[in-house]
Amino acid sequence: MSGHDPDAELVAGLGRQEPAAVRVLVARKLPRLLALAMRMLGDRMEAEDVAQEAFVRIWKQAPNWRGGEARFDTWLHRVALNLCYDRLRRHREEPVDAVPDEADPVAAPDAQLEAQSRDARVRAALAALPARQREALVLNYYQELSNIEAAALMGITVDALESLLARARRTLRARLAGDDLAGTRDLR
Repeated sequence: MSGHDPDAELVAGLGRQEPAAVRVLVARKLPRLLALAMRMLGDRMEAEDVAQEAFVRIWKQAPNWRGGEARFDTWLHRVALNLCYDRLRRHREEPVDAVPDEADPVAAPDAQLEAQSRDARVRAALAALPARQREALVLNYYQELSNIEAAALMGITVDALESLLARARRTLRARLAGDDLAGTRDLR
């Protein structure tokens, strides 16, 4: 991959076990890792576990990291996605007897309830997508990776990524038909 990896010096510092490098890495990468895992898994605690496991793998790999083979950020996203897929596979294999009740917070205004309902419908529609379509959408829209970066991360061509995105948007629009969702208008 051409170009300088903006994280190369940070990873080198991590390999030398510099506390400042650890702090900077967590500040830089944790929000995006959590967002990626949340979108893929739909569960905050699971997302935090994935982020924690990804950081453990970073600590272990940093001393052996060789720049130039892949961008650190690309590798980190791949690790997080693989951890998400492992958890999704595990959950498919574990039967659930009953859906747990969620705590009912103090009554919220109608607008907040509508937003929560809309968000839940979008999350459910996103979760119902085939895994590769969901991955393409999450990387492109929520992680804000370019088509080239997302395609490289997924190991596919840009044309294949665009095809996945088109199918995912079509499916989401069909599932959310009739909803007045500002967020889905951007998924054209």
